[in-house]
Amino acid sequence: MTNPEAFIASGRRTVDLERKAVDALHNRIDNHFADACQLTLACTGRVIVVGMGKSGHIGRKIAATLASTGTPSFFVHPAEASHGDMGMITSNDMVLALSNSGNTSEVVTLIPLLKRLGIPLISMTGNNDSTLARASDVHLNVSVEKEACPLDLAPTSSTTVTLVMGDALAISLLEARGFTAEDFAFSHPGGSLGRRLLLKVSDIMHTGNRIPMVREGTPLGQALLEITGKGLGITAICDDKQHVLGVFTDGDLRRTLDQNIDPRNSLIDDVMTRHCKTVRDNILAAEALHIMDEYKINALICVNEDNHAIGAINMHDLLKAGVV
Repeated sequence: MTNPEAFIASGRRTVDLERKAVDALHNRIDNHFADACQLTLACTGRVIVVGMGKSGHIGRKIAATLASTGTPSFFVHPAEASHGDMGMITSNDMVLALSNSGNTSEVVTLIPLLKRLGIPLISMTGNNDSTLARASDVHLNVSVEKEACPLDLAPTSSTTVTLVMGDALAISLLEARGFTAEDFAFSHPGGSLGRRLLLKVSDIMHTGNRIPMVREGTPLGQALLEITGKGLGITAICDDKQHVLGVFTDGDLRRTLDQNIDPRNSLIDDVMTRHCKTVRDNILAAEALHIMDEYKINALICVNEDNHAIGAINMHDLLKAGVV
């Protein structure tokens, strides 16, 4: 079996088998599932996920998904738990145990210890009558009719179904907790999503004497020196109380020259853009990016509630911060 058609047929057969297995899971999202959600929401500690072999790999992913969506969780290897790692589990925690057979010895060995701790036990198995299923406070049925493996041996459909059940549990808990995009960003501060959802204009704007700013009545040539010196492609034009009256940008300069206006004999008041677009320093940097995109501008003056110039940002600042 080395021809392309055979590879394609095999791949599609695998997808079909696993899709059918997931479809069969739909009707098992029932009262048992609701009980599992309620039990997890009532937990004041962490959700400890355990599983051996491929179930263990799926368990690690489920634990990571729970932790990143508002349910504190981590994975404990059941064999290591029998050799000291049980100390990682406290009486405030609960356990989510994964085992396709429901009789995996390393997992079953933990049952008396968990009962002694008096903590809730939720299981996901493919056997309702297994030792683990019967010992659980809530059992979620993740059985499959057939593995995608043609030998019906390698965990394939069964691990996919278990993973989907774990996702269903995590997302139901996320919604029940009212978990927000900002909450999610706090769990992902190092990624681009975290930067987009956490970074504010105040975190990256230029402040103090780095703000490009001139007074009204300033000669245009002097304003150009301010734009060049501050290097942001913009200057604010302010009154003597630092209220923003308008802006002048590199683009405005090109338009000014097209009108044959002499920069040496003109005032900034004559050529500045009044009623200019500004931003508050407490908005997200991603919102500032959206404003720049919408109005096709490359820099913005940041103002406070009194319209005083307190900062400036340009597209390069957003690129450097990883917002773009």
